Amino acid sequence: MKQQIRGYVGTYTKGESKGIYSFILDTEKAQLSDAKLVAELENPTYVTVSHDNQYLFSVVKEGDKGGAAAYSIHAQTGELEFLNSLVDTGASPCHVSVDLANQNVVTANYHKGTVDLYTIDATDGSIQSLVSSSQLVGSGPNKERQEKPHTHYSGYTPDGKYVVVVDLGIDQILTYEIKNRSLVEVQSLTVQPGSGPRHLEFHPNGKFAYVMTELSSEVIALSYNSAEGKFTELQSISTIPSNFTENNQGAAIHLSSDGHFVYVSNRGHNSIATFKVEQDTGELTFVEHTSTEGDWPRDFTLDPTEQYVVVANQETSNLVLYKRDETTGKLTLTDSSLSIPYPVCVKFLQG
Repeated sequence: MKQQIRGYVGTYTKGESKGIYSFILDTEKAQLSDAKLVAELENPTYVTVSHDNQYLFSVVKEGDKGGAAAYSIHAQTGELEFLNSLVDTGASPCHVSVDLANQNVVTANYHKGTVDLYTIDATDGSIQSLVSSSQLVGSGPNKERQEKPHTHYSGYTPDGKYVVVVDLGIDQILTYEIKNRSLVEVQSLTVQPGSGPRHLEFHPNGKFAYVMTELSSEVIALSYNSAEGKFTELQSISTIPSNFTENNQGAAIHLSSDGHFVYVSNRGHNSIATFKVEQDTGELTFVEHTSTEGDWPRDFTLDPTEQYVVVANQETSNLVLYKRDETTGKLTLTDSSLSIPYPVCVKFLQG
């Protein structure tokens, strides 16, 4: 594993922010450094790196249009080279994922309530065309936030067989198959009304998955039937202390690659909550809260060595570095932080 690992940060382009930034994590020195702008574009709020580290895909806003943009990643320098963008009328998406084979990209559009499927050019990694769009329908009991569908996540199942979509507005987790370049819904699960599910992550064993809810600040543990693409609810557990009564909105969720720990970020309580996974049942036990040393931790990530966690505090425009105990799952604040304007999403090159 390299001592210096490059990360990328998607941002809201307000204030001083101009697009996608990169930084370096030095795993020997426990230090973040070298923050710099690597791609100038509007509101690249979510980015993803292909599994072979060749490409970076981002959501993008271009005036009154929105869609996805593709970049190639320079193998030595980590610099981004713009390949192309594909946009359509209306608001930009909020989430983007790429499949293992670099054949398709899916985006979730919070404002439109859609999931969109794009094909990727096999020769150069550019985005070829928007081939399928699924419009979700319905509403939830929270009149302010659930007046219509608000699709917040779209990603691939571990075996690549299905696309999973999480919709905050209708309290649903939906499973799609890609047939003849079209998104075809095959399963749906309705969770607690008003919970507002936001993001989902699979356990490495492929049998469990975990959803962070934004409105109720909970993690929902799910069992997953990979043959049918079907989810079943196992448990729901709060991510904030019972005596915390101020505004909190659940945000990101990530698992350690050994499947032993689930981490989530709380915007408002401004903490990372750590949970231990019971390997036989998939259920969670609360471990600790850790302050994010900033305001509105919209995202965070484990580095490829999993010795560290990097937290992105959107409203205080800072990345904060934590050392991670791989046995207990607990996080310890280091003395390293980095200024990046309005960070929303953090991704590392794979080790």
